[in-house]
Amino acid sequence: MTVSANPTFDPAAIAARYAEVREQIDRAARDADRDPHSVSLVAVSKLFPAEAIAPVLAAGQRVFGENYVQEAKAKWPALREANADVELHLIGPLQSNKAKEAVALFDVIETLDRESLAKELAREIQKQGRSPKLLVQVNTGEEPQKGGVAPAQVNAFISLCRQSYSLAIEGLMCIPPAEQPPSPHFALLNTIAKRNGLKLLSMGMSADFEQAIMLGATHVRVGTAIFGHRG
Repeated sequence: MTVSANPTFDPAAIAARYAEVREQIDRAARDADRDPHSVSLVAVSKLFPAEAIAPVLAAGQRVFGENYVQEAKAKWPALREANADVELHLIGPLQSNKAKEAVALFDVIETLDRESLAKELAREIQKQGRSPKLLVQVNTGEEPQKGGVAPAQVNAFISLCRQSYSLAIEGLMCIPPAEQPPSPHFALLNTIAKRNGLKLLSMGMSADFEQAIMLGATHVRVGTAIFGHRG
């Protein structure tokens, strides 16, 4: 799909792209002999204002992804007043000092990747009595500029989260290296998930979500293909 910049946020264009993405997800799931309802679309609304999100909400989308705690905190409370059933995912890096706000705001945190963050999340979950679903981010390409646990260390990290901090880890997330074919990374994530009894796999973005679905993704994070290019 070719998407051009759309600074005016044409609601009809956004709604049409959203419908096309939904059709592609359903088709990829059927091609993989999977129930289309087993794949959740996370509409990545980072850096887009409420006026761009509105047509996607109107079309029935209820799962959204944001990268930044402060942006989500400024944008989503008002949107949720009219859409109380929205499920909000944090898909960007989380600083430990933002754990309090993240636990209060997000329903799913996909980027747990170090002990200091596990400790803070456990503290805030106990304090607030609110338990967002937690996914461990895996750095499948072992890229130094990216967050995430190295594949060889994931088993131990999950055990640490469970045993030392009583965190209920429910899945894994990855962002494959841009210059490499994504499928081996998706397959690796699926293997690690099965080894640890995890059901949720957040993998695949606008350019490769169909491959991710073929390899077991339960959540695909799609932004550009729906909203257009940012900036």
